[in-house]
Amino acid sequence: MSDFNPRKNFEETRKQIGYVNRKEATQADYDRVGFMSGLEVHQQLLTKRKLFCRCPAGIFQKADQYDAEIVRHMRPTLSELGEYDGTALMEFKTRKEIIYRLMNKNACTYEADDTPPFPIDREALEKAIEVSLASKLSIVGEVHITRKQYLDGSIPTGFQRTAIIGIEGSIQLKNKKVRLIQLSLEEDACREVSDIGHTRIYRTDRLGMPLIETVTYPEFVNPDEVKEGCDYIRFLNRSTGNVRTGIGAGREDVNVSCKGGTRVEIKGVAHSKWIPELTHVEVFRQWALLAIRDKLLQRIQPDNWNLEFIDLNPDQFNFYYDPVKNAVKRGEKLYAVNLPGFKGILSHFTQPGKPFYDEITNRLKVIACIEKPNMATSEDLEDTIGTNVFEKIGMMFKAVENDAQMIFWAPEADVETALDVIAERAKMAFCGVPQETRKSLEGGTTIFERVLPGADRMYPDTDSAPIPLEADYIESLRKNVPDEVAERYVQLRNWDVPEDCFNYLLTYNYFPLIAKTAAELELNPKYIATFFGHQLKHFHGQYKKIPFEITRMYDLFYFLKNSGIDFAIARKMLNVMFEHPKMDFESILTVLDFKKRDQKEIEDHIPFVAQKFVAKRPKINGNDKKNSIMGQLRIMSEGNVNLSTLAQIIKN
Repeated sequence: MSDFNPRKNFEETRKQIGYVNRKEATQADYDRVGFMSGLEVHQQLLTKRKLFCRCPAGIFQKADQYDAEIVRHMRPTLSELGEYDGTALMEFKTRKEIIYRLMNKNACTYEADDTPPFPIDREALEKAIEVSLASKLSIVGEVHITRKQYLDGSIPTGFQRTAIIGIEGSIQLKNKKVRLIQLSLEEDACREVSDIGHTRIYRTDRLGMPLIETVTYPEFVNPDEVKEGCDYIRFLNRSTGNVRTGIGAGREDVNVSCKGGTRVEIKGVAHSKWIPELTHVEVFRQWALLAIRDKLLQRIQPDNWNLEFIDLNPDQFNFYYDPVKNAVKRGEKLYAVNLPGFKGILSHFTQPGKPFYDEITNRLKVIACIEKPNMATSEDLEDTIGTNVFEKIGMMFKAVENDAQMIFWAPEADVETALDVIAERAKMAFCGVPQETRKSLEGGTTIFERVLPGADRMYPDTDSAPIPLEADYIESLRKNVPDEVAERYVQLRNWDVPEDCFNYLLTYNYFPLIAKTAAELELNPKYIATFFGHQLKHFHGQYKKIPFEITRMYDLFYFLKNSGIDFAIARKMLNVMFEHPKMDFESILTVLDFKKRDQKEIEDHIPFVAQKFVAKRPKINGNDKKNSIMGQLRIMSEGNVNLSTLAQIIKN
C-alpha cells in the first residue's frame, strides 16, 4: 500500500484516457470520444407582471431584505402512472428545511402557494409567440399548462408551471443548421441565498417571472459549436426586444454525452463563454468514468460487491487533520469504509484537478448534507490523514491488495444517508456514467447537483384551462418578428465591419439602430457599426452601464451632421455623455472647449506651427515633422476638418 502513489496514478490515468487540453483539442479528439451536445437556453421576458399572478416583474431584493419568511418541507408525489421521480426521491432524502424570504412589493399569496394561478399573462404569451416565430417554430394550436416537479425547494409549490408554445424550428449557424425541439413559456424559480447543512434559503423576487426556454436537438459536435449555438439563440431572443438582459436574466443548461455514455445536464451556466471549457471537460469526465467501469468489471462481479464500514474510535488514532479534529469536538461520528477492488480508482483522473473520489465527496454534501471537507481517502492527491492511519484501517478490515479505504465524519443523524450515498455512487461506477445534473464552476469543471429528472415529473395542471391560438391571431403577431440573426451576420460582413464588433452589437441588439442611423442620415454603415462596436463598447465596459437612452446615439450623429461638424469629435462627446447623460450636445461642445473654425483658418496655422517645430528640432525627418504638426493642430481641427484631410494638407 505504501508504494502506491495517488498523484502518479492520477497523471497516468489522465494519459490513459487520452485527455487533451481544449486549446490543443481537434475535431478528431471529439470524434474519438463521440462528443454530442444540446442546449436549453432560458431567457426572462420583458413584461410588466409575473406569469400567473399580478405582481410586478423585475423588482428585486437583496439577500437580507424581506418582510416575511415561510418554511416548507418538500415531499414527493406519485406520477400519473403511480411512480416516483428519482430526483424527487433524492431531494426527500436530504431532509431539507426550505426557508423563503418574501417582500410585499414583489410577492403575493400565489408565490406562497396559498392561491390558485391567475390566467396566464397575455403580454408574456404574445412575446413568447413572437420569439417562437423568429425561431421558425410551428406554433401550437392550443396552449396547455403542465406541472414539472421541482423538490429542491426552488419553487414553493414543488412544481413549475410550463407550457409549450412552438415546436420543430431551426437556427442557421456559420457552417450548419441546428434543429430546435421546442420553445416553452414557464415561470422562473427563486434565487438561492444559502445552502448549508439541512437548511436552504431562497428569496422570491425572481419567482414567477415569465421565462422562455429554447431547446435544441443534440446536434453540436464540438464545444465551439455549442457556444456558437447558444450565442445565436441569445442574439435571436434579444433581436425581438422582448427579453430582459443583465446578470441572471439569461442562463443555459447544457446537455453533454460521449460514445457509450449517457446524457448529463450542466445546469445554470451563467455565461456562454464558459460553455466550451465546460463541455470539453465534461465529455472527457464521462470518457474517464467509462474507463473506470471497464477496470472495475475486469476485477469484480458487481452483483457480488458490497462495501464494508466500521465506527471508528478517534482516541485510537492520532489525527492531526483539523477538519477531523473539529468534527470530533462537535461530537460527530467518524466512520471508515472499505471499498473492495477500488485501489487506483479513487485517485483515477476524472476532471482537471479532480479524481474519482471528488464524485463521492460532492454527493455527501448534496444528499447527506455534510459540509465539505467531509471525507478523506487512502488515495488523496494531497496527504491529509496520513498513510499510517489508512494502513491501520486496512488491517482492521483485513483488506487485500486491490482494496481502497476512506474515512468520513458526520452528525449521527446523517451517517445512514452518508453510507447509502457512498455505496450507491460506488455501485454506479460499475455502470459507467450516471444520469445526473451537475453545477458549473467558472474554471470549467462541474460538481454533482442532483439526479437527472425523468419524464415522470411532468403532468397536466388542472388549475389552468387550455388556451386556443387562432391562426389570425398568430399572423397578427408575425409582423413584429425581426429579420434573422444569420442575415444580420451577413450584412455586417458586407459592410466590412470588424468581426470583433459582432458579439457586442448582437448581444445588445444595436443592429436595427445602426442600420437606421446609416440609412436615414446617409452615413457609412461600417463607420457607425465600428463606432458602436469599439467606442461605445469601451465606455460601456468602463462605466459598467449606459446611463442614457441608446437612441441618443442616433441623435448624436444627427446633430453632428446637421451642424456641419466632423465626426472625429464624436468619441470625446460620447465620453462626456457617459459622465453627464442629461447634458445637451451644445453644452457638451462647450465643455470640450470646441470652437467652430473653417478649414482656411486651420491651414493658416500650419506655417507658424512648422516654423516653431523646426526651430526646436532642425534635424528631425519629414515624417516626424508632419506627425508633430498634426498633433499640435489636432485639438483645433477635431470637429472642424477631417483629420485625414488635414494630414494630406500638412503633407503637401
